[in-house]
Amino acid sequence: MAASELYTKFARVWIPDPEEVWKSAELLKDYKPGDKVLLLHLEEGKDLEYRLDPKTKELPHLRNPDILVGENDLTALSYLHEPAVLHNLRVRFIDSKLIYTYCGIVLVAINPYEQLPIYGEDIINAYSGQNMGDMDPHIFAVAEEAYKQMARDERNQSIIVSGESGAGKTVSAKYAMRYFATVSGSASEANVEEKVLASNPIMESIGNAKTTRNDNSSRFGKYIEIGFDKRYRIIGANMRTYLLEKSRVVFQAEEERNYHIFYQLCASAKLPEFKMLRLGNADDFNYTQQGGSPVIEGVDDAKEMAHTRQACTLLGISESHQMGIFRILAGILHLGNVGFTSRDADSCTIPPKHEPLCIFCDLMGVDYEEMCHWLCHRKLATATETYIKPISKLQATNARDALAKHIYAKLFNWIVDNVNQALHSAVKQHSFIGVLDIYGFETFEINSFEQFCINYANEKLQQQFNMHVFKLEQEEYMKEQIPWTLIDFYDNQPCINLIESKLGILDLLDEECKMPKGTDDTWAQKLYNTHLNKCTLFEKPRLSNKAFIIQHFADKVEYQCEGFLEKNKDTVFEEQIKVLKSSKFKMLPELFQDDEKAISPTSATSSGRTPLTRIPAKPTKGRPGQMAKEHKKTVGHQFRNSLHLLMETLNATTPHYVRCIKPNDFKFPFTFDEKRAVQQLRACGVLETIRISAAGFPSRWTYQEFFSRYRVLMKQKDVLSDRKQTCKNVLEKLILDKDKYQFGKTKIFFRAGQVAYLEKLRADKLRAACIRIQKTIRGWLLRKKYLRMRKAAITVQRYVRGYQARCYAKFLRRTKAATIIQKYWRMFVVCRRYKIRRAATIVLQSYLRGFLARNRYRKILREHKAVIIQKRVRGWLARTHYKRSMHAIIYLQCCFRRMMAKRELKKLKIEARSVERYKKLHIGMENKIMQLQRKVDEQNKDYKCLVEKLTNLEGIYNSETEKLRSDLERLQLSEEEAKVATGRVLSLQEEIAKLRKDLEQTRSEKKCIEERADQYKQETEQLVSNLKEENTLLKQEKEALNHRIVEQAKEMTETMEKKLVEETKQLELDLNDERLRYQNLLNEFSRLEERYDDLKEEMTLMVHVPKPGHKRTDSTHSSNESEYTFSSEIAEMEDIPSRTEEPSEKKVPLDMSLFLKLQKRVTELEQEKQVMQDELDRKEEQVLRSKAKEEERPQIRGAELEYESLKRQELESENKKLKNELNELRKALSEKSAPEVTAPGAPAYRVLMEQLTSVSEELDVRKEEVLILRSQLVSQKEAIHPKNTMTDSTILLEDVQKMKDKGEIAQAYIGLKETNRSSALDYRELNEDGELWLVYEGLKQANRLLESQLQSQKRSHENEAEALRGEIQSLKEENNRQQQLLAQNLQLPPEARIEASLQHEITRLTNENLDLMEQLEKQDKTVRKLKKQLKVFAKKIGELEVGQMENISPGQIIDEPIRPVNIPRKEKDFQGMLEYKKEDEQKLVKNLILELKPRGVAVNLIPGLPAYILFMCVRHADYLNDDQKVRSLLTSTINSIKKVLKKRGDDFETVSFWLSNTCRFLHCLKQYSGEEGFMKHNTSRQNEHCLTNFDLAEYRQVLSDLAIQIYQQLVRVLENILQPMIVSGMLEHETIQGVSGVKPTGLRKRTSSIADEGTYTLDSILRQLNSFHSVMCQHGMDPELIKQVVKQMFYIVGAITLNNLLLRKDMCSWSKGMQIRYNVSQLEEWLRDKNLMNSGAKETLEPLIQAAQLLQVKKKTDDDAEAICSMCNALTTAQIVKVLNLYTPVNEFEERVSVSFIRTIQMRLRDRKDSPQLLMDAKHIFPVTFPFNPSSLALETIQIPASLGLGFISRV
Repeated sequence: MAASELYTKFARVWIPDPEEVWKSAELLKDYKPGDKVLLLHLEEGKDLEYRLDPKTKELPHLRNPDILVGENDLTALSYLHEPAVLHNLRVRFIDSKLIYTYCGIVLVAINPYEQLPIYGEDIINAYSGQNMGDMDPHIFAVAEEAYKQMARDERNQSIIVSGESGAGKTVSAKYAMRYFATVSGSASEANVEEKVLASNPIMESIGNAKTTRNDNSSRFGKYIEIGFDKRYRIIGANMRTYLLEKSRVVFQAEEERNYHIFYQLCASAKLPEFKMLRLGNADDFNYTQQGGSPVIEGVDDAKEMAHTRQACTLLGISESHQMGIFRILAGILHLGNVGFTSRDADSCTIPPKHEPLCIFCDLMGVDYEEMCHWLCHRKLATATETYIKPISKLQATNARDALAKHIYAKLFNWIVDNVNQALHSAVKQHSFIGVLDIYGFETFEINSFEQFCINYANEKLQQQFNMHVFKLEQEEYMKEQIPWTLIDFYDNQPCINLIESKLGILDLLDEECKMPKGTDDTWAQKLYNTHLNKCTLFEKPRLSNKAFIIQHFADKVEYQCEGFLEKNKDTVFEEQIKVLKSSKFKMLPELFQDDEKAISPTSATSSGRTPLTRIPAKPTKGRPGQMAKEHKKTVGHQFRNSLHLLMETLNATTPHYVRCIKPNDFKFPFTFDEKRAVQQLRACGVLETIRISAAGFPSRWTYQEFFSRYRVLMKQKDVLSDRKQTCKNVLEKLILDKDKYQFGKTKIFFRAGQVAYLEKLRADKLRAACIRIQKTIRGWLLRKKYLRMRKAAITVQRYVRGYQARCYAKFLRRTKAATIIQKYWRMFVVCRRYKIRRAATIVLQSYLRGFLARNRYRKILREHKAVIIQKRVRGWLARTHYKRSMHAIIYLQCCFRRMMAKRELKKLKIEARSVERYKKLHIGMENKIMQLQRKVDEQNKDYKCLVEKLTNLEGIYNSETEKLRSDLERLQLSEEEAKVATGRVLSLQEEIAKLRKDLEQTRSEKKCIEERADQYKQETEQLVSNLKEENTLLKQEKEALNHRIVEQAKEMTETMEKKLVEETKQLELDLNDERLRYQNLLNEFSRLEERYDDLKEEMTLMVHVPKPGHKRTDSTHSSNESEYTFSSEIAEMEDIPSRTEEPSEKKVPLDMSLFLKLQKRVTELEQEKQVMQDELDRKEEQVLRSKAKEEERPQIRGAELEYESLKRQELESENKKLKNELNELRKALSEKSAPEVTAPGAPAYRVLMEQLTSVSEELDVRKEEVLILRSQLVSQKEAIHPKNTMTDSTILLEDVQKMKDKGEIAQAYIGLKETNRSSALDYRELNEDGELWLVYEGLKQANRLLESQLQSQKRSHENEAEALRGEIQSLKEENNRQQQLLAQNLQLPPEARIEASLQHEITRLTNENLDLMEQLEKQDKTVRKLKKQLKVFAKKIGELEVGQMENISPGQIIDEPIRPVNIPRKEKDFQGMLEYKKEDEQKLVKNLILELKPRGVAVNLIPGLPAYILFMCVRHADYLNDDQKVRSLLTSTINSIKKVLKKRGDDFETVSFWLSNTCRFLHCLKQYSGEEGFMKHNTSRQNEHCLTNFDLAEYRQVLSDLAIQIYQQLVRVLENILQPMIVSGMLEHETIQGVSGVKPTGLRKRTSSIADEGTYTLDSILRQLNSFHSVMCQHGMDPELIKQVVKQMFYIVGAITLNNLLLRKDMCSWSKGMQIRYNVSQLEEWLRDKNLMNSGAKETLEPLIQAAQLLQVKKKTDDDAEAICSMCNALTTAQIVKVLNLYTPVNEFEERVSVSFIRTIQMRLRDRKDSPQLLMDAKHIFPVTFPFNPSSLALETIQIPASLGLGFISRV
């Protein structure tokens, strides 16, 4: 393809840039061959002239289309080159927050420097079982691929993790191991996977340290082999280590730390067990303070120490060994503090009693003087003699550091060996997966021996990687049968030869180390002489003679020769080692046991700071040991051997590659440094993989995918029925160069750039089609607009003309209206003028006539008033006389009444001031108010009386005055007569004077009375006003209190309602949580029970020769039943021995808590046994006494004595049986080797539970039998001797009841005894059959019974008396409390007093109400209990009477006359019961449960028929009062159902069938239990069928638990069926064809969305749902239960779909959102068809619906962000952000979500409190409930079909 076709205008290219490495630009004009300059437009807006290289004429790299940017696999890119790879990684890392990317077979992992929620258990479950290309790139996908290939190909696997320090190698390896541990599990109970994971904290503590690049950098390489057995479960592991950086022990650079373990020890120095180590702060030690950074932010070294110790314990490292390790490490720290003092230039010394050295020697257990000597001296050996030479201070310091490094390296190897021993498995390893965590390629400013070894290892790994990639490419081409040519790839074998071949760098280094005077300089010269100018990969620096350069596959590296020899020799003074070997500390010599041997591959290299200038002495011939020591293998030789071993291991496995990239050097989260990234990509081989892929055919499409994608480039005539031929024809037309593609068997192979070219053609075609569509639509829009405008213009014209016509018509109408208005207005004016004149005339007339009438009226009025004045004057004179007469009378009355009023007032004042008055006033506020009101009324009455009195007095006074006036007139008239009688006149004058004086006095008294009356009136009015004010205030306070009470009541009501609603919701949540927890526990219990049964079966199969007498039978009691039914269930005793024999081959530690509980139970059982033994002894004594009495009189044995004898024998046998069982129980508990002893289903546990229940039940049965026998004896005596007064039990009972004293009863009993004893000799004469003796014995029993009853009555009376005393005491306390409360109330103000009294009254009434309710409940319970007991006793008495009739002898019947009686035959009435024999129980269970085929029963018979049959059998056993039969039938039923479900538990029909029948059986037990709550919907006939003798509530609980387990099993079955369909049907399949586009894919091919044969579609899911629903309906499952199952199914569909959507970037597009919404609508339509919309199933799909909506909504503006936040309330923040990050355009017309928009979403959702978990829990099971659903089916109408084979049962 010509460049001119690709480098056209607007094409985008990559150009080099010194800052960003590569920069994007756009062509401004087409490129033509021969152009030397390209005109480019940069993204920042600048124009640039890019000059082409005149030599190579190489054009810049082309950019990939935007739809390919961000792909999961780099090989899916059309243009494969460095800038495309770098840009794709950057977009995924920065924009999408995706740290994993595939590059062919390599997983590129970029360290985010941030904790991401993508490693949880849910993510592991999501990747488990998935193909590598079906999910987004992840370390779990690589681990799953390795695990799957190991199982599929039977070949060992390796995961090679490499990268720079800080790139995340260790974390990636750790997550891979965690995945294996989680997915595979362990094959034994030793939890090997936990041990494998526990090795990480240990190795990190001793092998990791903080560096400037990484806070937890691994300073060694390791290869861990995780072993698996034949079932691919972890059985063990093995670890090999490489290149431990020993120099870090003695030296750390700035801002770095030593190994973590030292800082953990210092942080834990204050622990009691570490006191002996004498540690302190890390800054106190030379080896831990050099870096100046002893603390890592966010890391607690003390907690890490605890984790390390816990991991050591888990791996079996004992406490003593742990303390030994810590002693050695502490000794190394103290050794670093040892200081030297120079004596001269060649010698030094240590201060005497140097504390650090003393501590070191104490910890190491070595001699102080000896160690002090050899730290400052060394031994030199010559050919003839050996002598000791002092060393300088520098040499001594270096020797000390070398010793510390050597000790640490030995300790490191010892710990690795112990970890390997702990991880070693005795089981044979079938296969393994190796995880290699090793340094990546390293280059620093100064590179030494460590970097040389690391880069050498990376050269070997890169060679193996290149060969593997080439091999895979070759296999793919051969598989597709396409011609291929040898791909030219970089082969680094020359570089490897340069290092490891003969006379290579390592050979020359080893040779120089053997030379006595070899130095780094001489070695460098040998390198120059051997390789310089002879090998193109070896160079010499220009300015140095002590360095060399090697051209590695990644880059050129310059190595400094200084230190190479010393690090390669790894020497330490032998004398110091000998001192340590002589240590008293046993662990220390163990570290140096292999010094005489060659160092193993696990040994570490040395990297000391300063080399020791020491020349090894020549060995003598007579010392072979010394020769062996001197010729030990060098570090380089050891590393080369271990590397060869590693490569052999890797070549024998299938490798998987993980390349870790460090995005920046500053540990900033999600920050991408392009320069650093490119360096690492070049170094780790990713670009080499890209180059190899690009050299061949990197792009690969299946024919169907190619046809679906590029159908738009084909014409209709090109489309053939054969897709392959169609694709060939089209490609030949589109791409003329046939070398650019190849046709394989199933795929089309394209060279690099061809897919981009096809995408360009497709985009151009779509763009042209869009332009045509736009042209057509725009023309149609404009035509439509023109027609609309024309129509609008015509409409406007029509309306304008109409408007003008209407205006003219309006003008005419207005003209006519104006004329009419003028006419009427003129008429109005004339009429108004006439009316005004007429009105004025009428007014004048009216005024004139009024004036005349008024004058006439005034005259008449004057005359009338004159008459009235006369009348008034005359009347006044008469009244004046009358008043004068009355005044005197009233005055006398007033004086008397005043005197009486004063007395009354005085009495009232005294009474008012008295204390009693105040007490009465303060009795209660209401009484006071009433009294005040009454007082006001009385005072008002008094006021009215006083007013009346005053009125009377005024009348009397007026009458008196009138009388005096009349007298005066009369005297004046008789004045003339008085003149006559002078004397009479004088007397009259005196009398007048006296009367005047009396009048004055009367007036003054009247005035006083009036003043007093006025004063009293004022006082009364004042008092009334005060009382009114007080009354008003009280009323206001009362109203306020009432209002306040109402408000408080309202507030309390609202608060209580709110609290009630909240508490109800919380209780519902708690109930659901508790129900879920309980059902999860049941699920876990059933799983453990199944595992236990499987283990039993395995042990049975493993034991080839069964033990004699050992018979394996299924336990009739599951551990579940023993948990819930131990109080009501009694096991058959003959089954106990078979259950107690359990396999005891496995030995595990005994559960001590359960063992102690069992011991307690045994103690209680022994106590009960002792009580029963005492009772038995007492009965035996009674029997012996009775025998002695019988010897005194003739031996006569009646029926009662025989019965007593039988009962005694039965008790003896029962006692023996209890002893035997107790011995068996002790024996079972004493067997410590059996692991099942302490389990709930274990033999000892079952025996204990069964014996306890049997003892309690047996005691109850014995009591009932005694009562029945006693009542039977009494009835027999009454029937046999009704006339015998001496032995009449009824009379005696009445007499005894009349006796009140216990002594009287005892005397009567003794007298009766003597009487009977005296008459015992002639009892034969009295009765031939000895019936009197039976009566006598019955009387004895009755007397004993009465005595016990009296004792119980006495105790009850005492209890009642005590209760009454307590009640009296409580009443006294209540009285005192009431008095105290009254006293407190009197001290309170009136308002508080009212409130307190009301509160007290409310409290008292509430307490009384509660007490009454409690008493009522107790009485109801007692009544129900007594009714049940009455039914039981009535039935037993009836059975006994029947038994008595049957016991009557035939002779007695013959004596009675027989009359012939006609017995009419009655039609048989069935009672809804089924009868079967005890021996037919197993047959019943077998035919009805074990061998029943659900399909036939569900189709042909009524739903729930087995449940009805079983319940009818239970009813009959209840009718017979046979508790053993009921118990046995129910136990067999439950165990059989479990057995069926275990055998056919993966069959949906079977599980659904037995879930339905179990629920129906449970509903029957409730419906016919006799409880009122379950009998509401029963008919009268159904109520007659209720159970009468047994309460099976506990069995209902067991059946409910069984139903829960069946439901959970049903959910698991349907989940297993649906799970393979969900992803394919809901996500991958295109339900709406043509909506989703197929994008190019890389090497990791995903499943095509095009439906092929065998793939699942949405219709498959709907068909399966229909199948499930129809099966459940056929089985008669409860509708509510069906709704719960459907809800669970839809939850599984939604959760799995959403989880896969969140883990698949290719599914997050707009078109896929449409597909999902359509699929969800189809599911909702299915719910509507089945009338299940109210089941809650639709709500479970809400997260999926919102995710689909999120894919389709706009994602640009802040309004869009607000809409998304309000819409996606069912999604968590993590899920929303994840979907937005994964959103990928399928076509060029879609846009990506910007980073700023995602940040806006995060800011808006930061306050939302939701789970940080990314995925939904697809394994979550909603708690199930079984609402009561009574059946309307009558039991008596049920017919049993012959097909069930139940002919041995009969209807009753």
